Amino acid sequence: MRAGAYAFGAALAALVAAPASADLSAPETAIVASVEADYETDVALLEKITLINSGSHNHAGVKAVADALVPEFEALGFTTEWIDQSAAGRAGHLFARHEGKPGTTKMLLIGHLDTVFEPDSPFTGFVRDGDTAVGPGILDDKGGVVVILSALRAMQAAGTLDDANIVVALTGDEEDAGDPLEVARKDLIEAGQWADVALGFEALSILDGKDTGVVARRSSGSWTLTTTAKSGHSSGIFAEGVGYGAIYEMARILDAFRRELPEENLTYNVGFMAGGTPAEIGEDGLSATTTGKTNIIPSTAVARGDLRALTQEQNERTAEKMKAIVAEHLPGTDAAIAIEFRYPPMAPTAGNDALLGRLNAINADLGLEAMAPYPPSRRGAADISFVAPYVDGLAGMGPSGSGSHAAGESIDLRSMVRQAQRAAILMSRLAKESSSE
Repeated sequence: MRAGAYAFGAALAALVAAPASADLSAPETAIVASVEADYETDVALLEKITLINSGSHNHAGVKAVADALVPEFEALGFTTEWIDQSAAGRAGHLFARHEGKPGTTKMLLIGHLDTVFEPDSPFTGFVRDGDTAVGPGILDDKGGVVVILSALRAMQAAGTLDDANIVVALTGDEEDAGDPLEVARKDLIEAGQWADVALGFEALSILDGKDTGVVARRSSGSWTLTTTAKSGHSSGIFAEGVGYGAIYEMARILDAFRRELPEENLTYNVGFMAGGTPAEIGEDGLSATTTGKTNIIPSTAVARGDLRALTQEQNERTAEKMKAIVAEHLPGTDAAIAIEFRYPPMAPTAGNDALLGRLNAINADLGLEAMAPYPPSRRGAADISFVAPYVDGLAGMGPSGSGSHAAGESIDLRSMVRQAQRAAILMSRLAKESSSE
């Protein structure tokens, strides 16, 4: 079920040149027509849920989006479950399950209900201009949720849904995962351990004007660095028994990170920092305060940043290098670093690339161009990463658009059509095959 990781890009040429499969079957032709016919229905549903504010911390709004979707899934024969996440400080998750033919491929579809736009955001509404629309979360990930439902509706119309074993997991806190993660992602991980295939319905990645496939995504973690030193009159800085102060120690460490850590697919941003006498990180972990004078050696400096890697081994190796750099202090100073791995990586694997090959066979049958793998350094972390250690996966199955996480976020409405067609045909073919267990 899980193939070992290997160097990214090794299968690029093979995937781009993937041979065409047989022509579309009669049910697959029906799927294509059904998705097209339901285009305006899908746009109407997208408008409905986009107009519901569901910022990660708007628990009532997240639940309202789930409530709006429950009838859509139940009309397709799915059983739905609201999984309360108050223990993790979040609203909850909506899971929908469809039991098909025993022994066939078990598929996990992943999306999310929440957005980055909280109720106090000035960016509101749904504005359509032809085949483009603008609204908060319209692309990330309400458009992805609509693609899921469009694909499933087409499968039902074509008669291919009956035998399909599917779990749809729509998390309510993808943009700001609850704490502890062991609680917030427990149900998703269990679904990943059950599944043979995972499909992530965040936005389609386009490179040089062409659709691409996401077979790998980097992790998302954070680090907090604190340096301390003996304070005193600035005239004594650098002197024996006084030392360099906390800010010089902070500068030494951050510059060493810049010089010594670089490698492919790794980034480590410094988000903010402060130094003085004293300097403190705010309770929210997103701010810092400090005071000081030009003639006082600073006693404290603090900084926070992120860490993104392609594999967990790269994460852990980089963390050890960072700790080693921090351990070498300038005279009269001390330092400590805390590193937290939040979203794990979706490492590249042969199994993931094989799924993209399957999708490219469908592209050939649909008369679409083959999709090359998208560079993982250009995609952020996502919920599919939590199940990546257990199941082969393909991300970027949602629609295309622009401006995610920013005012003016937009969606190419027509991209929902080709993405739903691709997903429905892929799931229909997988549903005919035996499960790996």
